[in-house]
Amino acid sequence: MKFSFRILKKERKSQARRGLVKTRRGEIRTPCFVPVATKGALKGTSFDAVNKMGAEIFMVNTFHLFCNQRYKEIAKFKGLNNFLKIKYPLMTDSGGFQVFSLGSGWEYGVGKIAKKEGLYEKKEGKVKISDDGVIFRSPYNGDKLEMTPEISIKVQEKLGADIIFAFDECTSPLDSYEYHKESLQRTNDWAQRCLNAFKAKNQVMMGIIQGGEYQDLRKESASFINSLPFFGFAIGGSFGGSFGDSKSQLNKVLDWVNPILDESKPRHLLGIGEPDDILEAVARGIDLFDCVVPTRWARHGTALTRKGRVNIKSLKYLKSKKPIDDKCNCYVCQRYPAAYISHLIKEKEIYGMMLLTDHNLHWILNFMAEIRKSIKDSRFTEFKKKFLSCYKRN
Repeated sequence: MKFSFRILKKERKSQARRGLVKTRRGEIRTPCFVPVATKGALKGTSFDAVNKMGAEIFMVNTFHLFCNQRYKEIAKFKGLNNFLKIKYPLMTDSGGFQVFSLGSGWEYGVGKIAKKEGLYEKKEGKVKISDDGVIFRSPYNGDKLEMTPEISIKVQEKLGADIIFAFDECTSPLDSYEYHKESLQRTNDWAQRCLNAFKAKNQVMMGIIQGGEYQDLRKESASFINSLPFFGFAIGGSFGGSFGDSKSQLNKVLDWVNPILDESKPRHLLGIGEPDDILEAVARGIDLFDCVVPTRWARHGTALTRKGRVNIKSLKYLKSKKPIDDKCNCYVCQRYPAAYISHLIKEKEIYGMMLLTDHNLHWILNFMAEIRKSIKDSRFTEFKKKFLSCYKRN
């Protein structure tokens, strides 16, 4: 079956759009949230359960399956779907962000968005980056490994996901303009090398836009990636090093790049998944999001609610007879008081993490369904305004 993307409806008051991605394994309604199954499993729940909640595609991380060499065993099963025994569409990332985590992310102790005010103490990085690729030590056994654009594509072809990503260098929000410029040229060269190496007929590839917080570099990257025959585009990298305004910087980046991109192709915002960020990105024409927020927050006792994220371990919830979110129709909120979930999390019971994971995933997937319906009904801007008036941004 031929892969395709079609825009079904656009909102006049914004760039929000409802669309449909068709793959060989199923259709994906956009805007959509892509739950992350890092090593081939969703932490605390199952693919089937989350599919019933509304998830239509999942992401698996290439980096881990490369480092532990498990991709070779998966290839014997003819890909991840047979290995995992699931029928749903899958994505695999290229490994670029995980390399960043071992490199600049480790050096400065910072993620894609700089959040904490103050100085970052620089440590020695664990990655050597050159125009050829990256050399690093496996976090599993310390072996010296090399990842190049060609190797990333080869591994992703063996994993057999429907949608794969070009290998890129994800920079730190604390890197200089000069380094971002040097890195962007490398990412552009790697994008072309990925396309040259790509031989699979039953997969499609997304190109990745980099350039950090710099307008000229982001526009240059968008123009170059847009000129290449990718199925769609992913916006990655860091989003600003100015403390306190990194979220607004993310919006600026989207304002810069989206007008340059071919609107007939899908757009994916890599690693961003907080509800307020999703709304701002949808308003700027983003179609797909992946993030570990729902599952990671659940493991640490944080719940998604209409009023914002909340610490379920607090005394307020330990004494509450109400559900976590009284407007949520997930089975957790329909059945259990917040006090029970709080008790389980405080006692580090696995079941508590499982229940909170199911709540968070149901919540975010229902949130995306509401976004799609609001676009269909030509009222997304009103939906966004009303939601953000109640949602406490952190």
